[in-house]
Amino acid sequence: MKDAISEATAVLHAALPVGSRRAPLGWEALRAWERSHAVVLPEPYRMFVAEIANGTDVGPPDEGGLLPLGEKPQSWAVWEADYWMSPEPFDGTTARTLDQPFPLEEEWQWEYDYYDHDLHSPLLHKTYHHGSVLLGSDRPGEYWTLVVTGPQRGRVWWLRDGCAAPYADSPSDPLAGDFLHWVRDWHVGQGWWRAE
Repeated sequence: MKDAISEATAVLHAALPVGSRRAPLGWEALRAWERSHAVVLPEPYRMFVAEIANGTDVGPPDEGGLLPLGEKPQSWAVWEADYWMSPEPFDGTTARTLDQPFPLEEEWQWEYDYYDHDLHSPLLHKTYHHGSVLLGSDRPGEYWTLVVTGPQRGRVWWLRDGCAAPYADSPSDPLAGDFLHWVRDWHVGQGWWRAE
């Protein structure tokens, strides 16, 4: 366990330049934040926020880097979806409910799948508002999120207009899509966000 923590710490330090890091939150403030939201963040993100950086100016997301814990990208409240199927519009000003489970366990493409408003609209809203912290945005309507509650806890997911998918979906390696792998892939240029 200690080796895994040391490896994670080394990868996270190497991937994110010192000059781009915001001050870490510290353990006392992190634990207070967790108590106020009734969640315990998954490792190694938890350690990253407490000891390395509470957000960065650069990083995998393009729209402002890695967000400080609990913050939303600027576009979250104003983006206009082309494929938002719910009759109730997306409300980016709504408080996110972190202690309620993230509702998905596999990719969902609502823009292509049969969509039943009564069945799927509550699921769509929960996908955006329950059980995850926002990591950042590639562009308006495309958001990276880390699941903190539910069966997908510890996995990074990509929310985009019309689809939600786990990062690096690999049934043989359930940890392939965690925060550490997501940052490592960005650092070596293998992630979805690499230049085309």
